[in-house]
Amino acid sequence: MERAFTIASEDEVIRGEVTDVYFARTIDVLKAAGLDKVKVRAEFHVMNLPRDYEWAVYTGLSEVLELVKRAGLKVNVYSMPEGTVFQAKEPLMIIEGNYIDFAVYETPILGILRHYSSISSKAARIKYRAMNKQCLFFGARALHPIIQPMADKAAYMGGCDGVANIVGARLLGIPASGTMPHALMIIFKAVKNDHTLAWVWFDKVVPRDVPRIVLADTFLDEREEALMAAKLLGDRLSGVRLDTPSSRRGNMKAIVEEVKWTLELAGYRNVKIIVSGGLDEEAVGELSDLVDSFGVGTSIAFPPSVDISMDIVEYYDEKLGEWVPLTKRGKMPGFKQVYRCSGFRDFITPFHSTVKCPDGSEPEALIKKVYDESSGILMSVKPSDVRNHVLTQLGELKRSNGTVSAYFSSLGS
Repeated sequence: MERAFTIASEDEVIRGEVTDVYFARTIDVLKAAGLDKVKVRAEFHVMNLPRDYEWAVYTGLSEVLELVKRAGLKVNVYSMPEGTVFQAKEPLMIIEGNYIDFAVYETPILGILRHYSSISSKAARIKYRAMNKQCLFFGARALHPIIQPMADKAAYMGGCDGVANIVGARLLGIPASGTMPHALMIIFKAVKNDHTLAWVWFDKVVPRDVPRIVLADTFLDEREEALMAAKLLGDRLSGVRLDTPSSRRGNMKAIVEEVKWTLELAGYRNVKIIVSGGLDEEAVGELSDLVDSFGVGTSIAFPPSVDISMDIVEYYDEKLGEWVPLTKRGKMPGFKQVYRCSGFRDFITPFHSTVKCPDGSEPEALIKKVYDESSGILMSVKPSDVRNHVLTQLGELKRSNGTVSAYFSSLGS
């Protein structure tokens, strides 16, 4: 039977069929050469972050561990906690085991980690600009419907306060966020010759736990529509959303100031201002002092790629009975640990080394065993826990003015 959508099934992913063909050919070669029992440690890392990124957010770990479990891979996995703010060249995850046992899974594992981390990183960077203001993910329409819930989860874990997609929100265990589209306004205008009736009927029909947030930019000036909505709904009006298209936008900050001033002058001081449509970090940063909530879509759904790659960094020498550092040129060999001191000052060392923070305090070891070949997954976190971890770090970044640093230290103690 033909597939309705050109997508891989869960079973195909778990069986290792969604992979680059050269991994399958590599396994055939290694088996023929009698090298099917070579044990390695493979490190996942980012050598260079996207332009203007000093840090990114690591997510997707929970799905990788679920893949390892369901595929029945006999490996050990070490990793940073999901949701950790990281820097270039730091090890994020290490898989330890016979290479041929996980070779075909490099492709799907990288796909999971790259896609999740790219979306979460962009969401975190926008939330970093908005901070105490609400940020909602409205990017489902930019994506193939099959992966919309995944993007919702990644954006939520990266710090977004909510998502608009029904299935994505359901899987996260949170209510979907959103009120009305321009289509509602246009239909009332077309049939009733009064688009403001859309606000009235919305107020009559939609459950009371949904905030009365109305579009205030469909046919008239934003200031005029916002004031009309406030007079029509009174205290029931929670907020006005400005989704002005770029062709009519002009200076968005000036528009928001004008709407806010007019509402407050008329006594509607509690009406919130929500802005959506084509927002990115700069716009959010510029408007964060004026706006109560942001709806961000495409810039999170299609972020710069956080290019995680995998490289073997050690192999186990059966004759010597020990691990031997070995990797390709341009990469750092050996099994590594990342120690974090306050202010996101990180030290990358050989795994069993230790360091002291410059202030004399004990650093936090970020790389921990998260999957055991015998007992399976060793730690599990909910998306809300990951999100809280991200938000805590964003607060710390604010206090350090976004300054981060990482050093390789082969000495340790």
